Amino acid sequence: MASSSGAEEASLDDYASLIATTDVELLKRAWRNEKAAPEILRYEYRLISRVKEQIQLMEETVEEKSSVGNDPLSVSLYQMDLDRTQFLLRSYLRIRIQKIEKYMFHILKTEELWSRLSKDEKDFARTCTSDLNQHLELTVLSKLPENYQSVLKQSITSEEDDMVPEPQLDTFVLCRSKEYLTGIQLEDGPADDRQFSSKLFEMEPGVLHFICYRSIKALVESGKIDLL
Repeated sequence: MASSSGAEEASLDDYASLIATTDVELLKRAWRNEKAAPEILRYEYRLISRVKEQIQLMEETVEEKSSVGNDPLSVSLYQMDLDRTQFLLRSYLRIRIQKIEKYMFHILKTEELWSRLSKDEKDFARTCTSDLNQHLELTVLSKLPENYQSVLKQSITSEEDDMVPEPQLDTFVLCRSKEYLTGIQLEDGPADDRQFSSKLFEMEPGVLHFICYRSIKALVESGKIDLL
């Protein structure tokens, strides 16, 4: 009975370790994609929730093993895993915050991008835009002629919000596919040139490509392509 119980415990430990490793790898992938993408991607609700739970369990494990006088090497290995996971999570969230700060006005008026934010990120974006509006109004805009007092437009005659920075989707990114993909449309020419030509392209799994983000945007969002 004792050996059977021990085998079951070992099996459970192996399974828990596999789950943790999988989520850490998924977090690393989400972090790489977010870091490389010119626009903000969809917030990984379920993954981040699981990772936070794992971090809490890992913290409790490190504390428990330290308090009962376990082998210092064993404790340090657990601590290393904890530190690595915390770093990835913080870096992932920090990159998203930086994008919100940079493109806050554009995100606020673009329903697709707005829906990609978490609740806390939406609160942060609202607060940032409100504070920045108030600051610019008090320090700069109120001292300009009436036609130039907009935060979003260069002048009242502007038809678009030409003072609002937007993500550059024509940026080239390094990527690789998880599977064989065909029919990818490559755009030759700037996005504002309606006369540009296009051609179809295919990707084999694991092969690195340097390609325009706009061409693979949907494939990144669907998880078929990873950015590097």
